[in-house]
Amino acid sequence: MPERNALWPGGASAVPAVPAAARPGTLEGKRIGFLWDAMFRGDEIFPLLETELKARFPGTTFVGYDAFGSTFGRDEHAVLAALPERLAELGVDAVVSGIGA
Repeated sequence: MPERNALWPGGASAVPAVPAAARPGTLEGKRIGFLWDAMFRGDEIFPLLETELKARFPGTTFVGYDAFGSTFGRDEHAVLAALPERLAELGVDAVVSGIGA
């Protein structure tokens, strides 16, 4: 069998790793923001997730993905640049980010 050379298609990482933010001890009484890239069934999945989280964590409130704009596409850079200020403005404690499959 002839010898073959192969290259790793992923290449070296161009973006340094960033440590994850501290997670809240509980979601009870927290305000959760939903972020979505408008790609795959978020309009179906987020309402189900909200219902389950409300049942599990009383007093939890939610800010829908429509309050932020799509995190993918034509306006994604502007949406993401404005995100920290928008989250603070809306008093969001934690985020669930849904991405397309």
